Amino acid sequence: MKEKLSNLSETLIGSEIVKLGGDIREKIRMGEKIYNFTVGDFDPNIFPIPKALENEIVEAYRKHFTNYPAAEGNLDLRQSISSFLKEREQLDYSPEEILVASGGRPLIYSLFRAVADKGDKIIYAVPSWNNNHYTHFVEGEHVVIDTTVENHFMPKAEDMQKHMKGATLVCLCSPQNPTGTTISKEDLESICDMVLEENARRVGKSKKLYLMYDQMYWHLTYGKTKHYNPVSLRPAMRPYTIYIDAISKVFAATGVRVGWAFGPTYVINKMKALLTHIGAWSPMAEQKATAKFLLERKQIDEFLDHFKKELEERLQSIHEGFMALKKDGFPVDSISPQAAIYLTVKIDLTGKKTEQGRLLENQPDVTSYILDDAKLALVPFSVFGARNSPWYRLSVGTCHKEEIPSMFRQLRHSLLKLS
Repeated sequence: MKEKLSNLSETLIGSEIVKLGGDIREKIRMGEKIYNFTVGDFDPNIFPIPKALENEIVEAYRKHFTNYPAAEGNLDLRQSISSFLKEREQLDYSPEEILVASGGRPLIYSLFRAVADKGDKIIYAVPSWNNNHYTHFVEGEHVVIDTTVENHFMPKAEDMQKHMKGATLVCLCSPQNPTGTTISKEDLESICDMVLEENARRVGKSKKLYLMYDQMYWHLTYGKTKHYNPVSLRPAMRPYTIYIDAISKVFAATGVRVGWAFGPTYVINKMKALLTHIGAWSPMAEQKATAKFLLERKQIDEFLDHFKKELEERLQSIHEGFMALKKDGFPVDSISPQAAIYLTVKIDLTGKKTEQGRLLENQPDVTSYILDDAKLALVPFSVFGARNSPWYRLSVGTCHKEEIPSMFRQLRHSLLKLS
């Protein structure tokens, strides 16, 4: 007889991406050649962290910075983040308004816990990363906004408007995981205006409506794409906006585990209190190293110039490959790269038959076919809450440029075999 555990543990779904990654690693272990574009991570052999950051980390360990850091993050790091934000984004936040943790996840979790109670309305769009799971953690009411390809799978303000009344948290991510697209200036302004209007209606001790703005990829924009943020567009949003950021993506430092949130002191302090019990602190040595590195303007600019060029080259090359397949009549598509390390691609093969006569009845069948036959591993948008969608997230963080042509030859061959 199966042992009964907590309702949360019995109902929580584990990370679908982690499970998919495990299945792919097993195939690779068994000797299969897989073109793996699933993981939102970097191959350090292709994209190492900045050498200056690496040297600072090594030096910090040599200086024996191995004890507990401050619960809110070391002061020198929070001062460096404050300076970094002011210089790079013209956002003026004091060290007291900044909270450091081991990446973005504990910060997002602590924000949900700090502001939301059971039954509270939490608004998020799909596809999006993990908002459904964090809402489940706090037993909130899921208010799901469906998005469309016409808007590059970013939420439209008018689709959110009717849900603002009585809501507790609006979750936005731009540039977005999983789509690699960005929210427009006009939509972000309109959403901010709606948050301000809703809060103006709430008097006395009523709980306010907060905006979580996950901008983990904001440095990684390409071409004419611009990143916008709530407080710069609407300064009155400052008391209601909590930003989530880190070195994880901008410096290919996912395993270094240095992230930060910044926002109104009252919320930040509550998040800090929660994290003192969870203990999800960023390691002391990595904090000391990051504190120094964030002040190194020349090294950062040189790294970003090269890093963004390499990412954009991969994204653009794969986009062009999908568009060439589309031109040849295959049921695929792609959204032109805007930002982050992701490309949004479409592979719509439902209703097709394999050489063996097997019908691809649904999108999971399609995902399995392109993995088993084309050896192409992608993350379906269904993992990010968009049910029955033919669209996928393609990540280039582990992509070898020289393998792109062979990947498309294999995919084309697999598409030709279908009837």
